[in-house]
Amino acid sequence: MTNESKAGKFPFRSGIHEGMYKTKPWTIRQYAGFGTPEQTNQKFKELIANGVTGLSVAFDLPTQMGLDPEDPSALGEIGRIGVSISNLNDMRKLLADIPLDQISISMTINATAPVIYLMYLIVAEERNCNLENLRGTIQNDILKEFISRNTYIFSPDFSIYLTTSLIKYSLRNTPKWNPISISGYHMSEAGATSIQELAFTFTNAMAYIDDLILHGSTIDEIAPRLSFFFSAKLNLIEEVGKFRAARDVYARLIQERYKPKNDLSTRLRFHSQTSGAELSANKPELNLIRVSIQALAAILGGTQSLHTNSFDEALSIPSEYSASLAVDTQNILQQETDLLDHVDPFEGSKVVEDLTGAIISGTEELIEQVKNLGGAMNAIKAGYQKNLISAEALKISLAFESGEKVMVGSSSDRERESYFGRNPVKKIENDVSSLSPGGKKAVTQSMILKALEQIEVTKLDREEIFSSIKNALKVDASLGQIIKSLKKLDAKYFG
Repeated sequence: MTNESKAGKFPFRSGIHEGMYKTKPWTIRQYAGFGTPEQTNQKFKELIANGVTGLSVAFDLPTQMGLDPEDPSALGEIGRIGVSISNLNDMRKLLADIPLDQISISMTINATAPVIYLMYLIVAEERNCNLENLRGTIQNDILKEFISRNTYIFSPDFSIYLTTSLIKYSLRNTPKWNPISISGYHMSEAGATSIQELAFTFTNAMAYIDDLILHGSTIDEIAPRLSFFFSAKLNLIEEVGKFRAARDVYARLIQERYKPKNDLSTRLRFHSQTSGAELSANKPELNLIRVSIQALAAILGGTQSLHTNSFDEALSIPSEYSASLAVDTQNILQQETDLLDHVDPFEGSKVVEDLTGAIISGTEELIEQVKNLGGAMNAIKAGYQKNLISAEALKISLAFESGEKVMVGSSSDRERESYFGRNPVKKIENDVSSLSPGGKKAVTQSMILKALEQIEVTKLDREEIFSSIKNALKVDASLGQIIKSLKKLDAKYFG
């Protein structure tokens, strides 16, 4: 049987599309965001000019945690690891002159995802965009925050309620949008093995699907809009096996557990990002080579879209120079190699097939263990996933200390200069005043307070909560104000 005849067929080990990159090359996506909305908007325009076909927005920590720039807890973090967005006007500035109906936009945000998503929709409506044609993804994967990233705000039960509420809202209003990107990447970066990355990602997915089905959705409504996010690491052959195993395990899991009628429901669509944890601050240009290998692993594994890290990310946010090199890494792989000519180059390789089989077996065994604990939510509350990942992280650390694992150049006493005679470090000077809410409509404080009160008194109704958040944004309530009101709703129903 040829490669072409296996790809596009259940359980999709060789790929989810019959022609794979021959007919649909992976999306070149680049993660960007820093400082003010205006600064990030300029970066977006540069990336589009350099050939990026999908944008990915990084938000700063205060935005992720629902803090306005004026909040004392936000001091020192504003605009540092992403763009600061605290109100609707910030979102307007972020998206200025970006063709929302022509380019796919991914937003890496979780606890505050409903508010950020609604900001985006309001801006699209203001520009008379047809919401049904908007394409993009919002991460909105709160369970992995409890496992590995810790940027959660609400109780676990209210958190998953908001996550699934956003999914249902998006299915009705933005049907081409991916309302969740269920992420193994952050667990991998925290130390998870390939098997743990897949198993915990899929058990989290089952928790979301089960909650949605419990509240009236069907698997064929939900599954075709689910997207996933995995790490691409330096163990190239193992990673290829991991991605092939992921498609196989997921397809059979959905088929056996939920009995979908639509073939699209069993197809695993995923985005990949090269592993930042494997990059070195010493001799940073060596990261260009590391990222190229990681990117190859994702491509040979059949990813649908890819972000390549910049070589200086272990030192700072990417410079314009390093970001352009990261994009060109993908341009070279897509335009100067024969990667688009083959559907599944590793099909039939005994090494890869054996690895794939071993990862499948291990993943299915670990999924069963989580199910026996009562599912992802119960396991999270017991610290099961976090404890296993922490143990793996310790093993990695000890392996480097003993010399069993080596990072080339990391032990060098040489200064962290650029081989190319350029300073790789991009410094962001925070100007808190410029990040404070500005340019608001002439509204009274009483209108904002009334809108916030409406959030706090709303009944536990998904549509009503989203409607009240949207109304508050339109009268210029800030992100921080809305999150405080949602905290009161959390305490009321789940406290």
